[in-house]
Amino acid sequence: MAKAKLTHLDAAGRPAMVDVSAKPVTAREAVAECRVKFPAAVAVALRKAAMGTAKGAVVDTAIIAGTMAVKRTHELIPFCHPLPIDGCRFDVAWVNETTLRIECAVRTTHRTGVEMEALTGATVAALTVYDMCKALSHAMVIGPAKLLAKRGGKRDVGKAGA
Repeated sequence: MAKAKLTHLDAAGRPAMVDVSAKPVTAREAVAECRVKFPAAVAVALRKAAMGTAKGAVVDTAIIAGTMAVKRTHELIPFCHPLPIDGCRFDVAWVNETTLRIECAVRTTHRTGVEMEALTGATVAALTVYDMCKALSHAMVIGPAKLLAKRGGKRDVGKAGA
């Protein structure tokens, strides 16, 4: 097995953006998730209020913030390329009595993938949930955030069909 090397370092070991100009343009997609765990009483209050707080609709605001983050990932992560985002979808649902799961699926047709965009979208959406709910409690826990799948490029990871 070939030894893996870091792609964001040049021959001298200095930080460098990867040159993707020789890569073929292909359809790419990635799916990531981030979770928000609430204290039990806060989760009950949120369900009773249909996920609304004094600041507004928690889930809708999180989806808007996550979508904005997807489109601006290259401004946040130094070596991410600016990408045309062909699609971005969120799925937000309770996975148990106290944990909200935020899934972000992103698609592009380009020379590089959208894993960082999907991860950024999911985590910024989770941070927005925290912001929308912090008046109820600061004891929320964000995470884990993880890549669930990616398709396109050199190798596929996880289950396709984002």
